[in-house]
Amino acid sequence: MSAEKDVLRSELKVLREELSARDPDAGETLADKFPLKLLERYGPTVAVYLPIGSEIDSRPLMGKLIDAGAKLALPCVQDDGSMVYRAYRRGDMLEQRPFGLLEPNPEVPEVDPTLVITPLLAFDRNGNRLGYGKGHYDRALQRLRDKGRVFVCGLAFIGQEVDALPAEDHDVPLDWVMTERGSIPLFMMRAMSDADPNDAA
Repeated sequence: MSAEKDVLRSELKVLREELSARDPDAGETLADKFPLKLLERYGPTVAVYLPIGSEIDSRPLMGKLIDAGAKLALPCVQDDGSMVYRAYRRGDMLEQRPFGLLEPNPEVPEVDPTLVITPLLAFDRNGNRLGYGKGHYDRALQRLRDKGRVFVCGLAFIGQEVDALPAEDHDVPLDWVMTERGSIPLFMMRAMSDADPNDAA
């Protein structure tokens, strides 16, 4: 299955680059459509990300969340390969770290977000997410879920949706996807799902 995922990653990186070039303002459109009821229900601490390469631009959404009172956190990859989240405020100085990430200083306190917003290469309607193959998000999300409730929302171009993705036992599914076209609630057949079919925005 790993080889199958690697082939998909190569193909989908090219696709995402095309989608990004076609609609450079998609991040603004997405932010306008983002339902703040997710913040009200699953906040106030929200893990976000700063875009790398052709990832859909999360910065307009970050501004909207800050204005709505969210407490933001950014992912930080540790030397041992684990990923934690550290508090972030608008204007904070960030450091260039491995994988092209801009991260808060290691002295900034760690936080446990209850709403996690993730980038992705592709998603399907079963909540499966294809990432970069390092497993950072899956391990971090599982750690958070072991502690309590956490709601996971992927950000994507609508063109990143596929019919089906290969999934493994360690893959942590998405609860929701937000695109430039609007919300896609994902309702998985699992006991811990917090999603409500009446939440479609």
